[in-house]
Amino acid sequence: MTTMMSAKNLSKIYHRGSEEVRALDGVSFEARSGEMSAVIGPSGSGKTTLLNIMGCLDNPTAGSLHVGGEEIFGGKKELSEKQLTLIRRRIFGYIFQKFYLIPTLTVRENIMLPSTFYKSPAAGKSPEEVMKLLGIDKRAGHLPGELSGGEMQRVAIARALINSPKVILADEPTGSLDSRRTGEIKEILRALASQGMTVVMVTHNLELAKAADRVIELSDGKMV
Repeated sequence: MTTMMSAKNLSKIYHRGSEEVRALDGVSFEARSGEMSAVIGPSGSGKTTLLNIMGCLDNPTAGSLHVGGEEIFGGKKELSEKQLTLIRRRIFGYIFQKFYLIPTLTVRENIMLPSTFYKSPAAGKSPEEVMKLLGIDKRAGHLPGELSGGEMQRVAIARALINSPKVILADEPTGSLDSRRTGEIKEILRALASQGMTVVMVTHNLELAKAADRVIELSDGKMV
């Protein structure tokens, strides 16, 4: 399996007045194509900070990050926000715990949102294709308020897949779901990894973490 993402000595430091807070402290990891990785640890351990840096949503204070063999952070020349935006569009699909669906848009319209940022929407998958893949094709015309929690998370996953990403980043993807629906989402994420995607998820659910091929455990910003 090829290494899709690798980091070396990632650190993120915040300053709160005179206090220095190390949200990440020298974290190194690999995430490979066709694998599902889980990032675990107590609240405040740096999990979401790490995921945000992986997804180019935040910059590290120090260390390097390579995605698909391309150096994103750590080089002599910093990438511009425009360059980072293009990388985010081309490489990543994001899944969030709170879904972030727009309540006035239908399922199909919510799924299509990322494609509105492309000049060539046809470069990704069709909404019908991803809705059928996730078993929500019969809900295409419904509003989010008419869906169950599990269905809303499926819509959020479909939205993440619409532009055919190489990496799926999921922040507590089952945190709002019951055990049965958690199991359904776990199987979906495993299936995406088996299709060759790199799947990285932050989770407090140890049963979900057991389904991962590798586990990154954090405590106080450091790898355990």
